[in-house]
Amino acid sequence: MKKGEWKVLLIDDEEGIRKVMSITLEDAGYKVLTAPGGEEGLELCRESRPEIVITDVRMPGIDGIEVLRGVKEEDQDIEVIVVTAFGDMETAVRALQLDASDYVTKPIENEALLVALERAKDRYKRRKELREYTNILENRWMETAEELAKAFDFQNNLIESSIDGIVGCGAEGRIMIFNRSLEEMLGYSKDEVVKRLLFDQLFPVGSAEKIRGELDSEEHGGRNRLYLYETHLLSKAGEKVPVQLSATVFGGGEKQTGMVAFIRDLREIRRLEQQFADQTRIIHQHKMMSLGRLAASVVHEINNPLAGILNYIRLMLKIIERGPLEGQHLEKFRRYLSVIEEETGRCSKIVSNLLAFSRKSKMEFSDVDVNELLEKCILLSQHRLNLQNIAVQSNFERGIPVIWGDQNQLQQCIINLIFNAIDAMPTGGTLTLGSAFHPREKYMEIRVADTGSGISKEDLPHIFDPFYTTKTEGEGLGLGLSTVYGIIDRHKGTISVESRPGKGTAFTIKIPVKEPVG
Repeated sequence: MKKGEWKVLLIDDEEGIRKVMSITLEDAGYKVLTAPGGEEGLELCRESRPEIVITDVRMPGIDGIEVLRGVKEEDQDIEVIVVTAFGDMETAVRALQLDASDYVTKPIENEALLVALERAKDRYKRRKELREYTNILENRWMETAEELAKAFDFQNNLIESSIDGIVGCGAEGRIMIFNRSLEEMLGYSKDEVVKRLLFDQLFPVGSAEKIRGELDSEEHGGRNRLYLYETHLLSKAGEKVPVQLSATVFGGGEKQTGMVAFIRDLREIRRLEQQFADQTRIIHQHKMMSLGRLAASVVHEINNPLAGILNYIRLMLKIIERGPLEGQHLEKFRRYLSVIEEETGRCSKIVSNLLAFSRKSKMEFSDVDVNELLEKCILLSQHRLNLQNIAVQSNFERGIPVIWGDQNQLQQCIINLIFNAIDAMPTGGTLTLGSAFHPREKYMEIRVADTGSGISKEDLPHIFDPFYTTKTEGEGLGLGLSTVYGIIDRHKGTISVESRPGKGTAFTIKIPVKEPVG
């Protein structure tokens, strides 16, 4: 199949992304179809039968994982590439386990996308070749010795070229087929295995018996079949290799003539799972660094009301020492108690916000008042802003609807942006926080702008990349903005930046408002 004949269906709820990716794919010679959501994408997939589907994971309604399931239910041969955000490797792993061809992360790089497409095309061609060969055998078209020889060569090339490992054994369990992928996976040469080792010898002690037991059951694809079963193989060096195994027994009952197994190496998936766990740990570490900076600010912020409370308590003690509370003394006592109550509430609010920010928890979505969120972030950052002579302007639109999100993680985003703004204004300036509702597009806009040093044109395209930082060594991990990007993406939102060196920087976050019930 020539490149211009490859049909690619692109599913993404953001029109801008669909347009940009369509241009890239068409320039690379692909025929491109687009859909704005999972439901429309599945319908278009049924009508147009593309060879490859590229779908965003986070979409309203039917998400990318459901699209993957739906596509595979319709046609196993269609290859699916999923698009995820940084920090969302858990979803990428799930997609690969459901037989996705590959994944790419946002922001999408053209080179990575084109590499993923080449892999998907290779898998698609191998599947098609295998199906065509199976049809030849089933319909008994091989009538001459020459045709038989050609079919044998084709079969051999097909087995050897497979991306997945293929092992076949006879009725007694001795290995007769051991392809190149398995050689690379386990470190054995074909000569060391074929007709020399038994199928059971490729597995740790007890594992082969367990697999045979599963083949006798109906739990993994039916009797005498295993589908996407996870186990371990033993390499030549004795290393346990995690794999996903699909197997079929030939014959049935007492007349079993052999077995063939298709094996997918899971080491890359396990590496991604570990990477996801490491990312979660590092992101929380970054959050704790922010917490340390906040704590210093909060200590000073609490000292002032505590000093006032202490002074009023001393005055009240003096009033009590003068005798019974009557008249003017009673009125002063009440006024002092009111001030103490107000200042104590202020301290409690600051500490509660700090504890909520520090909490390591899973995402919990609820109604979020954007203006209240921004006010809390200003309160937590107030002392640092005062120390650096930074004025705060609040441009909040009143009476706006709530959004559906995780209060704690959205607060982490705004705090990160405020800290970046403070770092960009070491000699003072103005920080502007704003909110606005766009009813036609049904999204809430949050804006964080500063009058600081700005970002250079060279750095601007990379600021959301993981571990990219313009700060000197020891001042940051380069995770702040990539963390912000990942959190906003999980809220089905977007974040953009405008900056001019020496003039300041403005970040704009857009998050869908909560849809009314009924």
